[in-house]
Amino acid sequence: LALILLGRGRWGEAEKLQVQVMEARKTKIEADHPSTLTSMANLASTYRNQGRWEEAEKLFVQVMETRKTKLGADHINTLTSMANLASTYR
Repeated sequence: LALILLGRGRWGEAEKLQVQVMEARKTKIEADHPSTLTSMANLASTYRNQGRWEEAEKLFVQVMETRKTKLGADHINTLTSMANLASTYR
């Protein structure tokens, strides 16, 4: 649903859902679970698309560092996180 809302430019509604999903995943399955990290990255992308650079950076860094620790620096998901952070800086 959040993706549909994003596609329609309904950023605020999508963000609320993304936060809800992220928090639920942190509580139910763990903060460093791959699905939780994906939720965090999705929310960070929403922040970036709204020009909320500092909030996006904070989440992207968290995701990247956790993936480095859990998966290794050369894992495709870690590299994707690095690219997302670089895109935010750009």
